[in-house]
Amino acid sequence: MFERLFFALLLAIALPAQAVEIKDDLGQTTVIATPPQRIVSLLPSLTETVCELGACGRLVGVDRYSNFPASVNALPKLGGMDDTNVEMIAALKPDVVLVAVSSRVSGRLKALGLKVVALEPRSYRDVQRVLDIVGQVLGVGDAQRIWRQIEAGVAAAASSVPPAARGLRVYYEVGAGLYAAGATSFMGETLARLGAGNIIPAELGPFPKINPEFVVKANPGLIMVGTRDAEGLTTRPGWQGIDAVRHGRLCIFKPEEGDILSRPGPRMAEAAQIMARCLRDKAAR
Repeated sequence: MFERLFFALLLAIALPAQAVEIKDDLGQTTVIATPPQRIVSLLPSLTETVCELGACGRLVGVDRYSNFPASVNALPKLGGMDDTNVEMIAALKPDVVLVAVSSRVSGRLKALGLKVVALEPRSYRDVQRVLDIVGQVLGVGDAQRIWRQIEAGVAAAASSVPPAARGLRVYYEVGAGLYAAGATSFMGETLARLGAGNIIPAELGPFPKINPEFVVKANPGLIMVGTRDAEGLTTRPGWQGIDAVRHGRLCIFKPEEGDILSRPGPRMAEAAQIMARCLRDKAAR
């Protein structure tokens, strides 16, 4: 009996880990023979996910906007969506490159023989799914523990929102040019979980571009916006009559808060706390 157990143990040690097939958000399949030790991430939310799953030390390069945790700031910065440095990525000899679905360099990277996994979470369900996929790529078990922490944190944030703030109709401007957080985006889903309304209906998609007149007619009771996009917002034609502007119910998020709020990943519970604080502070006005 002992000899059989000993032989089985030796066999398990000698055999390599079973390869996994990863199907990404573009429907492409990538075979990962062994857990990658050299990883490039070109999307901040994916960078944060890799680190939260305990593999930050395997990152060898990140995109320009990845800045959390602080340790990634010491890594080579490989550009943004429009100016990704493909040659520099190739020189880093990564085992796998994590990119956004909208990345324009996936084909070039694959042509160089690099393994590429394209992922771009936009909703809560996406985030849960992407956690699993990244966990598989990394060879990490129980990636869903991160999701359970997110869910618990969001629930705690929701419990902190007073009844007076529930149902408050919100316009959340996420980018210059009046791009808004729709009801089907992860931001919109957070608002819903906190009990707030959203003037952007689900049928317009996750992050639609909105006509300024649409916002005037919708007359939100609260406006959320980042510092970068807040300039001139209250002086837009007709916006002085919006309830949120008339009563000073504007939450202008600092850049570091904007980073947390805009990244569908491990810090979503923290994002919910920021939104909940905004609702609490402004509901009394």
